[in-house]
Amino acid sequence: MKTKAGGEPGAGALAGLNVVDLSRVLAGPLCTQILSDHGAEVIKVEPPAGDETRTWGPPFSQGTGAYFVGINRNKRDIVLDLTRPEARDVLLRLLEDADVLVENFKTGTMERWGLGYEDVLKEKFPQLIYARISGFGDDGPLGGMPGYDAVLQAMCGVMSVNGDPATGATRMGISIVDITAGLNAVIGIMLAVAERNRSSLGQRVESTLYDSALSLLHPHAANWFMDGREPQLVGSGHLTIFPYDKFTAAGGKDIFVGIGNDRQFRKFCDHLGLDGVADDDRFRTNGDRTVNRDKLRPLLEQAIGARQADELCDELLALGVPAGPVRSVPEAFSHAHTDHRNMRVRLGPDEQSTGVPVKLSRTPGAAKTPAPAWGQDSRAILGDAGYSEDEIARLLADGAVSESR
Repeated sequence: MKTKAGGEPGAGALAGLNVVDLSRVLAGPLCTQILSDHGAEVIKVEPPAGDETRTWGPPFSQGTGAYFVGINRNKRDIVLDLTRPEARDVLLRLLEDADVLVENFKTGTMERWGLGYEDVLKEKFPQLIYARISGFGDDGPLGGMPGYDAVLQAMCGVMSVNGDPATGATRMGISIVDITAGLNAVIGIMLAVAERNRSSLGQRVESTLYDSALSLLHPHAANWFMDGREPQLVGSGHLTIFPYDKFTAAGGKDIFVGIGNDRQFRKFCDHLGLDGVADDDRFRTNGDRTVNRDKLRPLLEQAIGARQADELCDELLALGVPAGPVRSVPEAFSHAHTDHRNMRVRLGPDEQSTGVPVKLSRTPGAAKTPAPAWGQDSRAILGDAGYSEDEIARLLADGAVSESR
C-alpha cells in the first residue's frame, strides 16, 4: 500500500513519500513545505474559503498574500468542502496512497466528520502517520483551546525574556512559536517514518504550540530550575555570558559581539587595543565579566565606537571572534554569502523565495515550483486518484470539489 521514501538521484531524500496537507496558516504549511522541499509529494487541501493567509497582506501578487506564498511552494492544490460527505469520500480516496496526513483543525473537527484517527483512520489505514498540530493539545486544563503564536509567547514566558526594562516584555518579531511547532512536527513525522520501517505501522504525531513555546526557554528554564531566580530582561544581551550583546560602532551602526570563552575575549581585547583588560581580575573569566558587566561595558563601548562596523566585524571574524553587523532584512538577503548559500532563489520571473536551509550532499532539497493557485490541481488530483471524467464533473458541479473561485 505504502511507497518507501527514495527515488532517482536529484529527486530529494523524501521522494516517494506522499503527504496530504489539511493544515493552514503557518505551523502546518511550514511543516509540509519542508517535506516538499525534500521531495515529498504534498497535496494541499483547502476549504472553499481558502487558507486565510491568502488574504493576509499587503503585499499581494495576483490576489494572494506574500505570507501564503512564502510557506506553500512545491505543493499541488485541491479545494474540498469537507462539510460534504462526497468531499470526505475524496479525502479517504487520497489517503489510500498517503503516508502522512497533517492537520491543525480545532479539536473534534475530524471526529465530527467521521475522520478521527483513533476510531476511523487508524484502522482503515494502519500505516498512516497522522500529524496533528494544535495550540494546547486535546485534553488537560487548556485542552482544545485555540492557540495563536503571540498569545503563546505571552503565556509561556517567551515574551518575559524578550525586551529590556524600558520596553517591558516584548513579542518577538517573528512567529517563533508557530515556526518551532512546525519544525517539531517535521521531526515527529520523520521519527514516525523511521519507526514504521521497523514495525510497518503508522502512529499519531502531536506537536503543540504550548509545548513548543516552553521548549524554547533555554537557558532561562534551566537556570530557574537550578537556583529559583526569575529571569530578568536584558535586551539584546545574555544572562550568563558577557560580552554577548549589541554595541554601537562609528557612524551609529550597530554590531553584535558574541564572545563565548576567555580565549576569544583576549583576542578581542588585543585587537581593540584594550591593554590589560583581559588580565584584570574583574574580567578574567566569563563569570567575572558577567558579574562586572556594568564596569566592562563602558570600556568596550568606547573602543568599538571608534571603529567602522563592517570593517571591525570582518577583522574579528578572521581572528575567530564572533561578531557581525546588525543588518536589515534587505541587507541580509542582498549579501554575497546569502547568494553563495543559495538562500535567495527565484521560482519564476516575478517570485522569489528563501532557499532550503538543510543541505544534503547526495539528495539535496530544492525550491522548485511557486505556491499553487487556489484549486489549480483539483481536476488533475482527482484524475490521479482514479476518478473518471464524469465523476469529476459531478463532484465539481455539486460543489464538493472546486477548481476556481
